[in-house]
Amino acid sequence: MRCGMRVFLAAAWLGASVVFAADGPSKAALSPADADADFQYQGEYAGEITVDGTTAKYGVQIIAKGNGKFRAVGYPGGLPGDGFLGGEKIEVDGELKGDGVEFDHDNIHSVVKNGAITIFADGQQAAKFDKVDRKSPTLGMKPPAGAKVLFNGTSADAFENGKVDPNGLLIQGVTSKDKFQSATLHLEFLLSYMPTATGQGRANSGCYLQGRYEVQILDSFGLEGKNNECGGIYTIRDPQVNMCYPPLSWQTYDIDFTAAKYDAEGKKTADAKITVKHNGEVIHRDVPLPKGTTAAPVAEGPQPGPLYLQDHGNPIRFRNIWIVEK
Repeated sequence: MRCGMRVFLAAAWLGASVVFAADGPSKAALSPADADADFQYQGEYAGEITVDGTTAKYGVQIIAKGNGKFRAVGYPGGLPGDGFLGGEKIEVDGELKGDGVEFDHDNIHSVVKNGAITIFADGQQAAKFDKVDRKSPTLGMKPPAGAKVLFNGTSADAFENGKVDPNGLLIQGVTSKDKFQSATLHLEFLLSYMPTATGQGRANSGCYLQGRYEVQILDSFGLEGKNNECGGIYTIRDPQVNMCYPPLSWQTYDIDFTAAKYDAEGKKTADAKITVKHNGEVIHRDVPLPKGTTAAPVAEGPQPGPLYLQDHGNPIRFRNIWIVEK
């Protein structure tokens, strides 16, 4: 690869960190048919680069920001969960021009078009990354023997205020009628596409174990991975890696939860603990939960608690929800 490409990978996409400081209204789409023209470019791209005779994987996430504006985030080593080992990411803003999205910096010109990113250095093609559509390895996982099925697309009767949309998907803002102590949970969710929204206004919901401990649900595709972003234990712990797929992709949480312990007088003797897999990758392992998370609807205590799927004002859909009590 030519020197210009090395500049691109090391610095050309290096820009200000993604900062979505304000919330804002945005029309939400729950299917590609309802999305804007920018949707076709958003997503994940992967390929290889060759620098000084050495070939390595590389991944890029393209985020639609509305009105033809985009941000690209580059991952040396591959996409999160597929080679990226942390460290400095490479970021740059771009915009829609004609039938492609273009990113420019110095002598580097990149075009997103026809399901691929083509990168030109000094006027010569230097690399090409194809669009990929990753699927969680636990997507569609069937409940094991002894599992309690909370939602399988036929009825929302297991939830208070349960509502099912015309596509057989559970609508956000429900609380399970059954209550639980220690358990494992499988949950599948779909983030709405809200390109002009920002921060906590971008496809926000939450998965609350016992109604007390929230694993955040948010369109955090391409962001840093903080405790208030997708996969974060809200106000307590950042995920080890941001495994959020693009909005309108089905995603999974597989959660192993151990309830807090209390003595006969109701005094807590051991914190709750949680292990979380997001799209098949461990993002929290045996993390202690010293308190209920902020805004949890149920206070900490020895009693069992429900599964609560938050309504934060944004449309989110759920399916294939089951729980196995320990």
